[in-house]
Parts: sequence; C-alpha cells; structure tokens
Amino acid sequence: MINIINTKIEDVKIIEPKVHLDDRGYFFESYNQNEFYDKVGKINFVQDNESSSSFGVLRGMHYQVSPFEQSKLIRVIKGEIQDVVVDLRKDSTHYLKYISIILNEKNKKQLFVPKGFAHGFLVLSKYATVHYKVDNFYNKESERILLFNSLDINIKWKLEHNKIKLSEKDKGV
Repeated sequence: MINIINTKIEDVKIIEPKVHLDDRGYFFESYNQNEFYDKVGKINFVQDNESSSSFGVLRGMHYQVSPFEQSKLIRVIKGEIQDVVVDLRKDSTHYLKYISIILNEKNKKQLFVPKGFAHGFLVLSKYATVHYKVDNFYNKESERILLFNSLDINIKWKLEHNKIKLSEKDKGV
C-alpha cells in the first residue's frame, strides 16, 4: 500500500510506501506495478539505475529531449539527498519552476518525475546510494544539461555552491 502526495506541480508525485517495522528490521514494497498504475499512471519502466556518491556531489540537472524523454521513479537506499526537478514543459503553468525534496533511507519516500523535467540530486550525507527507474533508454545524442546554478531558476541548494562537487559535464564544460 502506498500513499500518494501531490506536489505544487501537477504530475510530480511523492510516494510514501507502507513500511512494516519489527524487532528484526523492516519490509516494504518499493514498487508494485498494479498499485502504481492505479494511483500514478501506466508507466512502463524499462531500466533500473543505481549510483553511489559522496557528500557534496551534485548529479544533474539532466534530461533527454524527444523522442527519448524519460519519466523517473527515484528513491534512496542509503544516505540522504536533496532531489530537485525543474519543469521544462513550455506549455505548463509551472514552466521553469522547481520542486525540491529530501529523500533518505529513513523516510523511504520516492519521487515520481514525468517526462519533460530536468532532474538532479545533491548528496547531503557522507555517502548516498540512489536507485531510479526510467521508462526510456539513455540516448547520448538526446541528453541535455541544465546548469545547477541557472539564474533563470535560482534553485535553493542545501549546500553553498563552493562545497558542491560537479562532473565536467555538469559544469557545462
């Protein structure tokens, strides 16, 4: 059983799974296709990805253009991140607006991001392991980067910019 929380941008959803705790640990369904289809929509995920990053690493803001756009379902297995999505749908009333959420191993929340959004995350713990499902395969020619410090968007990151570690690609180099 999952609880769906609507965000200020329609179609972006926070998913809270029902976690069963006892003296042995915990159990939860991280994904149930029938329930997801019923409560969020019929998304055909085709690939699972996982990354491990250290404190201060920012991965993003990534997106792919048509016909390789991707919906994503993101969760944290270990650690804590600030997860951010930016609406790039030009016909949206929330165009260039963003949502920021803390995802971590304790709250077990997941973020569903539909097609048409840039996505990135900043590691706030010593290390973080992030898992995400996508509904389209990676295509290098369709990949785009939105700069994490774009003045048009002005994302409020949880770390000062000089403490953020970026890849050359994410720096726009």
